Formats: sequence, C-alpha cells, structure tokens
Amino acid sequence: MITDDQWIGQIYQQQSRRVLSTLIRLLGDFSLAEECMQEAFAAAVRQWPVDGIPDNPAAWLIRTGQRRGIDQIRKAQTARSYSHLVAEPETDDPETDEETINDDQLRLLFTCCHPALSLDARIALTLREMCGLTTEQVASGLLQKPATLAQRIVRAKRKIRDAGIPYEVPEAKELPERLPGVLRVIYLVFNEGYSRSDGDQVVDVQLSSEAIRLAEVLARLLPDGEVFGLLALMLLQRSRDKARQDAGGNLITLENQDRSLWDRASIDSGFRWLEAALDRTPTGPYTLQASIAAVHADADTPGETDWARIVRLYNALYQQQPSPVIALNRAVAVAMRDSPAVGLEMLETLMGQRAMAGYHLFHAARADLQRRSGHTEDARQSYQRALALVSQGPERRFLERRLAELEKSP
Repeated sequence: MITDDQWIGQIYQQQSRRVLSTLIRLLGDFSLAEECMQEAFAAAVRQWPVDGIPDNPAAWLIRTGQRRGIDQIRKAQTARSYSHLVAEPETDDPETDEETINDDQLRLLFTCCHPALSLDARIALTLREMCGLTTEQVASGLLQKPATLAQRIVRAKRKIRDAGIPYEVPEAKELPERLPGVLRVIYLVFNEGYSRSDGDQVVDVQLSSEAIRLAEVLARLLPDGEVFGLLALMLLQRSRDKARQDAGGNLITLENQDRSLWDRASIDSGFRWLEAALDRTPTGPYTLQASIAAVHADADTPGETDWARIVRLYNALYQQQPSPVIALNRAVAVAMRDSPAVGLEMLETLMGQRAMAGYHLFHAARADLQRRSGHTEDARQSYQRALALVSQGPERRFLERRLAELEKSP
C-alpha cells in the first residue's frame, strides 16, 4: 500500500517542473518561484495526510505557491520594486488548466534556451530548472565545480531579469529560428551523457535520460518533424548503452558490440518517432542522423550494415550542414563501403582545417584507417596525436591498446 508521503513524492517527481514553470509566470522571478514551490510542497506534506490529496494536486500547489509568493513580496522591503512583476496578485485563482500549464512548460524551456544567454548558461539553466537537477548534480554532469556552476546559473537568471527576456513561447513565425537552438541544447545535454567528455565512464545515464525526457515533453507540446527526429536519434543511440563498455569499463567499438545487449524497446520507440519525423517535410539534420542510427539498428551483424545507404544519408546531411565533423563521419562511412584507402584520402583533405587539428576523434579515425591500410608508422603517429588530446578514460585506454598492438607489429 502506498503511503501519503510516497504519493507526495511521486507527485513531486511528476509535477514539480510543471508547477515551477507556472509559478515563474505568475511571480515573475525564478528564485522566488523555486522557493515558493518548495514551500507549497512542504505545505502539502503537512496538510494532505490530514485533508486528503486534492483532485488536482498541481492546481493546489500552484495556488499555494502563488499565495506564498505574494505574501513574501508584500512583506519584503523591496515590494515596490518587485510588485510590477507579479501577474495579477489580487487573484486567488490563477489559471491552472492543463493547456495553460503545458504552455508554461514551453515558456520555461524557451526562456532557458534563449539565444541572449551563453550556450553554457543555457545548458546549465535547462538542467537546473527544466529537469529539476540540483546544482551539485548539474555540476557533476557537466564536470564543473558546484560553486562555478551556481554562479553561472545566478548570472543567467539575472540576465533574464535585467535584459527583460520575455517568458513566452515564440510566435509561429519565429519558431524556425528559435527551435533549432532549443534542440541543440537538448542534444548537447544528451551527448554529454551519451559520451562523456572527461572522466572514467563512457555514459552518464542521468544526463542522457533527462535529455530524452525533455525531448518527449517538447514532442508532446510542440509537434515538429525535427523534434521527432531528435527524439528518435537519442533513443536509437541510447539503445546501445549496455554494449558500449565491458565489465572493466573498457570501450567497445560499434563493430565489436554484442548486439543482443542492445535495448529493443528503445530501438522500437526510436523507429516509431523516426517514422513520424519522416512523415513531415522537409527532412532536417536530426532526422537524417536518426535515419543513419536506424540503419545500424537494423543490422543483426556488422557485416549486414548497409553502408551504401549510410553514405547517401551522410551526403544529404553534409549538404544541409557542411561541417568538418560530418565530413569526418562521411569519410569513415565511405571507408566501410569502399576501402580504408578511399576513406583515408577523404580524411587527408580535412587535415588543414583548424577544427580537426585539436579533435582527438579525427586523429583516432585517421589512425584506424592508416592501420587498416597497412601504414603502420603513420598510424602510430596518429594514435599518439589522438592520445595527446583525449581526456576520457575509456577512450584513452582504447587508444593505448591500439597503439600497443601496433608496437607488436613487425
């Protein structure tokens, strides 16, 4: 039997971010809204076991939090400077219908991801306010000191206030410009969880799971082909989590993974979202990346991978986003379709690009193709260059193993 405290705990997990987003709209201040949300839940802990859990817990919490906020503003010495921020303080019945609360979630997400904020601030603020992670959890996930991360969040909130960044969902005509920035933040959060930039673990499940949860919220509230495509991409990539490291924490490459460990539920869900994305036009970069991930998920063995289709998809992706990283991935796909030598020729054309000089994965890919082509000494130098740049423990150990294998070669 579930106790009242357990029910309240579940409601906190399910509703706290929705309650917060509406309180920010009603009270006009991030910090005040967070404080009043906590007070509202504290009141629920005291009252609900006695009075019973209300029919609409979120509405009760919003009303309670709003009253706490209005009381604090009226009692504070700075009431005059804050009073203009409060949305209709005289009302005791704020809008708490489902549609309004959902709109508030979108308002919060677009505010956290506003282009006036630095990218680092957008990521930190989104994790803190939209995902509800503590400052310490966000700092740990982003490999930063808690004090530094806390200062960044405070500065971001101050800029939102001082710059008058509107707490609103952009109009339809502005969405094509603003939505990609929101999707980028979500995907950067996922990438940091999917493949850590530092440390001794490949995966941070909490970060990647929160990114997927955010995308699911966005897909439900703002249906869009690229939102669906991003969600499909993350689900398909996450499906491989259990196969990417061995018991000793060592990295396992895609071609050597035990595919029976891939999560079929995530793959099936990813396929469904991809199908929904492909039903909408035009096809965007996240949908194309999801299509590439789907080709891998469709192959029961590495040898069954349709590399010709993957190359075609990378060609289309490169037309939309002609970045060095996409060019790198396309070259590797061509190497798998044709030969390591052909892929290596394509990589050589990227050598002069500044972005590649300090990118360890470029040198690692170059080393692998050189190794496969029989250029042992060149491969050894490329592996050493990659090792000088890598910071993640499992990737470092993988490169060291490859280099040690070369040292044994005649």
